[in-house]
Amino acid sequence: MSPLVALVVGLILGGVAATTVILRSRLDPDGPGAAADVPLLPEAALARRLLDLMDPPVVLVDIDDAVLLANPAARALGIVRGRRLMVPELLGLVHDVRAGGNRRADVRLPGDLAGTGPRLVGVHGVRLHSGAHPPPAPVALVLQDVTEARRVEAVRRDFVANVGHELKTPVGALALLAEAIEGAADDPEAVQRFAGRITHEADRLARLVRELIDLSRIQGGEPLPELVPVDIDTVLAEAADRTRTAARAKNLEIVVGGQTGLVVRGVESQLATAVTNLLANAVAYSEGSDRIAVAARARSGFAEIAVTDSGIGIPRKDRTRVFERFYRVDQSRATSTGGTGLGLAIVKHVASNHGGSVSVWSEEGLGSTFTLRIPLAQPAPAPVQSLEKHPS
Repeated sequence: MSPLVALVVGLILGGVAATTVILRSRLDPDGPGAAADVPLLPEAALARRLLDLMDPPVVLVDIDDAVLLANPAARALGIVRGRRLMVPELLGLVHDVRAGGNRRADVRLPGDLAGTGPRLVGVHGVRLHSGAHPPPAPVALVLQDVTEARRVEAVRRDFVANVGHELKTPVGALALLAEAIEGAADDPEAVQRFAGRITHEADRLARLVRELIDLSRIQGGEPLPELVPVDIDTVLAEAADRTRTAARAKNLEIVVGGQTGLVVRGVESQLATAVTNLLANAVAYSEGSDRIAVAARARSGFAEIAVTDSGIGIPRKDRTRVFERFYRVDQSRATSTGGTGLGLAIVKHVASNHGGSVSVWSEEGLGSTFTLRIPLAQPAPAPVQSLEKHPS
């Protein structure tokens, strides 16, 4: 039994014997949880006061399934109404505890109980009487909200599984190419071709590892540096400079424009990485002699940075998933472009760290516009020409 549950059970046992009869006969079932006007013995009053001050929701259920005690945290959670336990799964756990002893379980609470959305709670049920042949006994339930903890566990499991899968591809390719070179030692042309493929896969592996490290830092692996004023013009120029070589290799032009002089509070390196990832994504999915435009403007207290291309576009079914880690619209094309599926996930977390957001507008065959919104640090100057091509 955990120390917390032991404390709760001790408090209940200390007060339940003296208060059960009084509470069952005089507690107002529609009251806010505590019977302030009910005369209690000093020990019972102290136990009740301590339970009311505790953060974990605590419920004491009698042998006839009536609620004897419920602290304010339990009533705020919406699991108790009057003297009734409102969640059938919790009532079922009470019966299991009464029949077989202490139990632990995760119970999903409906979102309409307290109006806060579905919650997952870890419940420790304790039978208050013991012995070889105990009589029917009251049951104490101690609850803990584990919604976020379980979500983080699931994200971590998925992340590890995805990383393992993504690392297998370049590592396996490197092993096969090394074997191919060994078998073609007397064919210089083949060796040169395989060596080029090894370089490509090594670059892809290095990029994947680098983006994994970036994502880990941005997601909270390291504390977020202090937010300072950042000039958006500098961020756009840096991102365009980083991407221009890859764009020229595909005969693409990157044009920077929009409103100048915008300042946000943030981390310049993270913002530059986010805009670079948006530009790199536009380059990867554009063909021919198209232009890629990156432009900034002030709107409703935010700096909006829009990256617009005239590439292949995103199918409707994929638009809500493009910011997921390792998600790629076209797996075969991602292999040829060397994409890792992490670039847009990094953009999403950079936006979140800065109190902003990122969205996408796209139509197949027409192109896409990704819009990064970051809160402004000061009033925006007068707007100038914008190069935004599609509505976001």
